[in-house]
Amino acid sequence: MSFGSFIKKQFIDILQWNEDVDGVLAWRYPMQDFEIQNGGTLTVRESQIAVFVNEGHIADVFGPGNYTLTTQTLPLLTYLKNWDKLFESPFKSDVYFFSTRIQTGRKWGTAQPITIRDKDFDMVRIRAFGMYSYRIKDAKKFFTEISGTRDQYTRDEVEDQLRGITLATMANSLGASQVPFLDMAANQTLMAHQVKEDLATAFEKYGLGLDEFNVTSVSLPEELQAALDERISAGMKGGLSHDKMSGFTQYQVASAIPLAAQNEGGLAGLGAGLASGVAFGQVMSQGIAPATAATAATAATTTTASPATSAPVNAAPTEEPIEARLEKLKNLLDKGLISSTDYDSAKAELLKKLIG
Repeated sequence: MSFGSFIKKQFIDILQWNEDVDGVLAWRYPMQDFEIQNGGTLTVRESQIAVFVNEGHIADVFGPGNYTLTTQTLPLLTYLKNWDKLFESPFKSDVYFFSTRIQTGRKWGTAQPITIRDKDFDMVRIRAFGMYSYRIKDAKKFFTEISGTRDQYTRDEVEDQLRGITLATMANSLGASQVPFLDMAANQTLMAHQVKEDLATAFEKYGLGLDEFNVTSVSLPEELQAALDERISAGMKGGLSHDKMSGFTQYQVASAIPLAAQNEGGLAGLGAGLASGVAFGQVMSQGIAPATAATAATAATTTTASPATSAPVNAAPTEEPIEARLEKLKNLLDKGLISSTDYDSAKAELLKKLIG
């Protein structure tokens, strides 16, 4: 092999990328010590962009097409090099290819809950999962901000960075939107809409275009879900009126059923808890009943009726003495069937009736 033949083999006549490896977003043509032949061919396929980089600076960008590399097709590179021979001899330059195909079906999720402000619960931590799609929109910006001078840059590498961007953007946009968590959980499309616009802006900074973004599920961590249940139960407890006490008793029964199997005695233990709730409700109903009966009696005595049409007033049912009801309450407390708080509240109500 002659020296001239050896030199000729070092020249690159055709530059192209076949994208034979899936998941690669950026690929550097393997130049090594090779030189690009003046008049060589650059082939950029649909869904690709080629970027020429000279000494760390982006010189020219080529979209889809077939190009003959001359001083006319590389004016900026010619200017940067300032060659006297104007490409009469071979030249060197790093050439990067970028895939602009839409990367579909990419999954995202919150490995750890993110904290947002909520107008109903002040602060909540939520978990969310969904899918999105994106593509390289600005190859120059993507090269400068993300891929750099690596031989290749993969989809998995960029998505490691996108994951953090996604979570940070979600926290900011959802917190600023002031959409309550309960509304977000009920309407995942609304949640996705709140995030997508801000996320598209964040992606654009890195030369990426957000194509689609959706939310498939949103939930609270287990401990926060338990706290939410407690808050709901506190609202059910309310005061000690007959209606609210009835609702509280129903809540106790409903809460005890799924836990019955975990406790000693199983459903038998549940029966004891149910009995205590019913007994406590009965005692309180008896405490409230005298006031209701007294009001009704006063109304009856002030009503004027003719002797011919007046009907005898039925005697009020015999009421259990307040002292006896207080004793029942004390027995319930001693047996641990009611809490001291419930005992004190009920006792105060009954003593008020007794003392007046």
